[in-house]
Order: sequence, then C-alpha cells, then structure tokens
Amino acid sequence: MLTAGVAWGIYSLRGKGGRDAIAATGGNFLRAVPFAALISIITISSTRLDSLGVVYAIISGAITSGLGYVIWYSALPGLKSSSAATIQLSVPVLAATGGILLLGEPISVRYVVASIAVLGGIGLVVIEKQSA
Repeated sequence: MLTAGVAWGIYSLRGKGGRDAIAATGGNFLRAVPFAALISIITISSTRLDSLGVVYAIISGAITSGLGYVIWYSALPGLKSSSAATIQLSVPVLAATGGILLLGEPISVRYVVASIAVLGGIGLVVIEKQSA
C-alpha cells in the first residue's frame, strides 16, 4: 500500500502540469503494456481465460480506469497539491460504494466504520484549511 500510495502521488504530481489529459493517460497506458505483457507471459501457465472475464477486464481496466485517470488528470491543474492529496484519499470509499451500488455487495460494519474514518479525516483537513 505504501508503494501504491507513493506511486499515485508521483503520478498525480506529474499530471498536475499536463496539458492534454487524454494524451497523457493514453501514453501512460501504452508505457504500462510491456510490464503487463511480461507479467502475463510469466503467469500464463496458471492462467485460465474466460471470454466474459476478458470482456470485464477490458471494460474495468482499459475503459473505466482510463476514463477515471483522464478525469483525474483534467481536474489536477485546478487543485493545489495538498488538496489533490486529500481528495485522492476518498477513492477507496468511492470504490467500495460503487461495489455496493453496482454489484450488490453487502454494507458491512467494517465498510461503514472505515468510510466514516476516511471521510471524517478528509473533513477535518478541509475544515482546518478553511479556518487557517
């Protein structure tokens, strides 16, 4: 998680100065292809493909993730780095909420407590910035 957080921070800081969110995201996806291909080759012997699974992977990986990254890169120039860092902390809550709304995942006590903690922390940062 630490590595992912650092990588996302670097990704966001690099995107802040970008002019064309679609071109930047497309370039990032193209640069990721060799890594994904290498992992696919390494794990091919234990891979079981299902046509519907491949469709879902393309939709969730290339289409919706790509759209999400384009939206994020488009929003970054209008945000301070500290605001962007705070806002990105809401992503796990949004993803879990999407699972509940779109996939019928159950609402658990763990989800509620974690969401309150994350969103409450974000709220405290926002309130502190407004009063400062």
